[in-house]
Amino acid sequence: MLNGITGGIQAGKLLVTHLIDHAAREHGGRELVSYWADGSLTRSNWGEVGLEARKCAQAMTRLGMKKGDRIATLAMNHLHHLSCWYGVAGMGGVLHTVNPRLFEEQLVYIFNHAEDRVLLFDKMFTPIIEKIKPQLNTIEHFIQFDGEKASYPIYRDLIDAEDGDFQWAALEETDPVGLCYTSGTTGNPKGVLYEHRSNVLHAITEVQPDVMDLATRSVMLPVVPMFHANAWGIPFAAAAVGAKLVFSASNEPAVLWKLIREEKVTHSAGVPTVWLGMFADMDANGGDYGDLRLVVIGGSACPRAMIERLMKAGIRVGHAWGMTETSPIGSTGAYPANWDELRFDEQVDIICMQGRPPFGVELRVVDDEGKELPRDGESSGTLHIRGPWIVQRYFQADTDAVAPTMVWIQAMLLSFILTARCRLPTEPKMSSNRAANGSARLNLKMPPLVVPELPRPLQLAYITPNGMKDLC
Repeated sequence: MLNGITGGIQAGKLLVTHLIDHAAREHGGRELVSYWADGSLTRSNWGEVGLEARKCAQAMTRLGMKKGDRIATLAMNHLHHLSCWYGVAGMGGVLHTVNPRLFEEQLVYIFNHAEDRVLLFDKMFTPIIEKIKPQLNTIEHFIQFDGEKASYPIYRDLIDAEDGDFQWAALEETDPVGLCYTSGTTGNPKGVLYEHRSNVLHAITEVQPDVMDLATRSVMLPVVPMFHANAWGIPFAAAAVGAKLVFSASNEPAVLWKLIREEKVTHSAGVPTVWLGMFADMDANGGDYGDLRLVVIGGSACPRAMIERLMKAGIRVGHAWGMTETSPIGSTGAYPANWDELRFDEQVDIICMQGRPPFGVELRVVDDEGKELPRDGESSGTLHIRGPWIVQRYFQADTDAVAPTMVWIQAMLLSFILTARCRLPTEPKMSSNRAANGSARLNLKMPPLVVPELPRPLQLAYITPNGMKDLC
C-alpha cells in the first residue's frame, strides 16, 4: 500500500482502476473543481475522488451489485459523476451513461435494453425520471446525485456511510466497463460496450501532443458531456497525467467563461455550437480568453470563421473526428512538420480538415471491390477504420454488426457499416470495442470521400442537400 492506495498494474493488465489509483497516488493534491446546477462551487482533488470512488464501489456492492451489472447515470458533468465512473469500474460493474436529451421513448428503450439495475441521476432530471419510471423494468435503485434528501437516497449520504476500505474487484482488461448508446441511429439506439483495455489505450493516446496535449500542468474544462462517448475520454486521460479538471453542470456561456478565466483553464473541448454561444456572449459583454491555449472541437464540422477567430487569438484548434463507435477518437487535426512555414490561410485550410489518425488507428479508402485507393485528393470510396478501441459489435447483439446495418450520424446523409475480424468475447452478448491485435474494422460509407495528398491531413466529407460539407 502506498499513501493508502492499493492496487497497481499487474501482469501487464490495463484497467481503468489503474488510472484513478495513479492519479490519487501521484497527483493526489491536484485540484478538481465542480460547478453545480444550483450555482455552487466545490473543490476537491484526485486523492479525495480516488477515496470516494472506493466508497462508491462499497455502496454499490452493499446494494447487491456484482460484476457485469449495468449501473446507469442520467447526469451532467460534476465530481460525483466522476467518482461514480471509477467506483462502478472498481467493483466490476458497467457504467451506462445515458443522454438526457433523448426522447422519452428512447430513454425507456435504452434503460430496459441495457437491463440497468441502478440509476443515479441529477436532481434537474427528476421530472423525466418520474414520468418514465413506471416503464422501467429492471431498475431496482434510484439515487439522486445532488440536492437535499427528498424522495430518493442522496449519493453523498450513500458514500459517506462507507469507509473506503475496499479492494478493487479481480478483473481482466477485456472485461466490459462502460456502455454508451448512439444517439444518431435509425430505429432504436444501439449500445457500444467499452472495456478496460480499450479505454486505457485511448487515454494514453489522447494525452499525446498531437491529440489533446494534456499534462499535469493542464487545466481542462470538458464542455462535452460525460454521457457523450465518455466525454471524449477526457476523464480517463486527465487521470493518466493528473491534470486539473473543471466540471460544469451548466453550459451557459457566461458560466463557462467565468470558469475558464477564474480557474485558469488551458484546455477545453466541445461542439461548435458551444463556442458560437460563447463568442456571442463575449461580443456582447467583453472579456478575453484567459489562459486558454488549446480547444478541441468535434461532434460536427467546425466553421472556418470559428477556427480563424480562435487561431488569431493565439489558441490552437484541434479539429477532431470520431463517433461513439470509435471511443471516440478517430482522427485529429495535428500540425504538420512544416506548420511554421505556412501562411495563415494555409494553416486554417489544414485545421478545417480533421487531420490524421493517431497511432493505434488505421484509415484507408477502398473501392467497391475492396481495392485500396491512393490518397491523392481525387479518389472516393469507402473509408475503413480499425484499431484497438474501434467497436466490434453492438451491445446485446448475437452477431458482429455487418451490412445491411445502417447508422445515420448527426442525422446527416452519412452511413457506416461495421464488419468484424476479431476474436469473439468470452461472455455472450457482452461484446465490446476490443479487437484482437487491433483487427476490428469499421467501414464508413460516405460518397464522396476527399483525401488530400500527403503530408496534408485526411479530409472527411459528406453530401447534404446543399452540397459537400466537412465531417467532424
